[in-house]
Amino acid sequence: MCGIVGVASVYPQPQRAWLSVSRDAMMHRGPDDAGEWWAENGQVGLAQRRLAIIDLSPLGHQPMVDPTLGLAITFNGEIYNFKALQNELKSEGYIFRSASDTEVLLAAYHHWGADCLSRLNGMFAFAIYDANRKQLFFARDRAGEKPLFYYEADQAIYFASELKALLANPQLPRRLNHEALDCYLGAGYVPGDRCILDGYRKLPPAHAMTFDLTNGKIRTWRYWHMPAEPAQSQVDRQDETALLDELESLLESAVQRQLVADVPVGVLLSGGVDSSLITAMAVRSSSKVRTFTVGFPGHGSMDETIHARLIADHFATEHTELAVDVINPDLLFSLARQYDEPIVDSSMIPTYLVSQLVRQHCTVALGGDGGDELFGGYGHYSRMLWMQDRLGRIPYPLRRLVAQAAETSLPVGFKGRNWLQALGADLHRGLPLIASYFDRQSRAQLIHGYAGVKHGAERIMAERIPSSPNLLDRATRMDFGNYLPEDILVKVDRASMLNSLEIRAPFLDASLIDFAFGKVPHQLKASATDKKILLKRLTVRVLPPAFDRQRKQGFSIPLATWLKAGPFRDLFKQVLLANDCLFDRARVQQLFDRQDKGASNSERLFSLVLFELWRKAYGVTL
Repeated sequence: MCGIVGVASVYPQPQRAWLSVSRDAMMHRGPDDAGEWWAENGQVGLAQRRLAIIDLSPLGHQPMVDPTLGLAITFNGEIYNFKALQNELKSEGYIFRSASDTEVLLAAYHHWGADCLSRLNGMFAFAIYDANRKQLFFARDRAGEKPLFYYEADQAIYFASELKALLANPQLPRRLNHEALDCYLGAGYVPGDRCILDGYRKLPPAHAMTFDLTNGKIRTWRYWHMPAEPAQSQVDRQDETALLDELESLLESAVQRQLVADVPVGVLLSGGVDSSLITAMAVRSSSKVRTFTVGFPGHGSMDETIHARLIADHFATEHTELAVDVINPDLLFSLARQYDEPIVDSSMIPTYLVSQLVRQHCTVALGGDGGDELFGGYGHYSRMLWMQDRLGRIPYPLRRLVAQAAETSLPVGFKGRNWLQALGADLHRGLPLIASYFDRQSRAQLIHGYAGVKHGAERIMAERIPSSPNLLDRATRMDFGNYLPEDILVKVDRASMLNSLEIRAPFLDASLIDFAFGKVPHQLKASATDKKILLKRLTVRVLPPAFDRQRKQGFSIPLATWLKAGPFRDLFKQVLLANDCLFDRARVQQLFDRQDKGASNSERLFSLVLFELWRKAYGVTL
């Protein structure tokens, strides 16, 4: 796990001092080692901060250069099947000096070229300089676990794991992208290749890219596509027990692969279905499993320690709990700076806290991310299916009228408003934007007279809806391609790496992704009355009888309670009612007032506070 940064240009780069500064802006991603390398022609510079996980010796140093192959690489991530690839490449005559997956990746690219990507099982973002082809080759993993930002200008490309590394280069601008801001306020994140800063881009998950050093042209393509949903004829022939057997085998193998490290490994245990299953699989491969959880005593369902303890006791893990009574809101200043493309997700706070706890004991931890998107675990899946069953017969024009009335007559934060607005969605081809924070009208009111906002969030998200005849299949694929990489995985990557901790996600193993979308029928994912059906059936096999299979709780905080009074409310008001705040003062005050009267505005207020703290931390201009 590392932080990477670099530049490639048609012309030699006379200014080089910024590269080490940009690299060290990500020291949290790699405190163990640092490297910098420039090509003899001066057109390419690569740098890296290293968190040593596999092969802790100097042989794993990066950037890794092989002059005989004409290749150099800077790599962030882990290739879980690197040993199998190494054996295959050895049979082709390759000789390896180190025990690192980085050297295997370099050889794999040399042998198979861009086709090596189809063979990689892991989480990664990397750049390979190919002197023979006179190009830089970039790629990002299928799910988007590892980030890669870039900026193109004057026939040069600058890239890095985090935006803050690019912003450490004084040559690069920092102006807000208005369309991206609209997406942030509407959906809670900036989707696809868009970026919150104008002119910057993200390489999307499952994509590769080349930069031609002779003409400065960039080519981007998708190297992996999700498998098609199983046909009804295939579903009819399926044996549910055989599917369950395959799921158990694939999950056990994925966990076993991801436990491989030359440093201590733990498990993030919330006590929910996903993390509990991972714990069950981990104890099959390791005689000593460490588990960690964070809880909030006195906050009812927010405190999950009792559920995690049940699993830890059953499997006799070495369990550690972090009980949080009070959190200093000043933590938000650090998080706003770390999340250099902000997301609307207050669970970044407990994710950071549990990462901080785990890092005192381990360098790597396994988490349950991906289970909801792959196997139908979110509550809105069941609600959408219920809506389709009960309300789908109501004429579409009538439903749209109800949705429009809800948007114009009900205030933001009114409980049920988003679902009334969802009635306006086409349930046969589209999807409702359930997790909408500010709709068209409220965004326009928030930033009064802001001509740059063109209310594009709904259009942009609608364009990203997958084509599938089945509502649940559309919804899970939409979340896998958008919410998962732009919210969940961003939250986990930045919070964990701020603590120099690597978090791995066994559910995002390549084999499990293909299995979930290519073999598991939607009937075994969710229904109008249940969710995560197949995974729950696996829990009957492997978890204790007292396990609560209906509970859905991840790492979260009692934000609404904290906003009633005290330091969090004081900070939120201080930031949002300041004279230099971007957002309309009267509208912000309405959000506070309605929150006090029982509306659900805590996450909306969080979104505005985090954005303002981020904007000021980086000196972003409009």
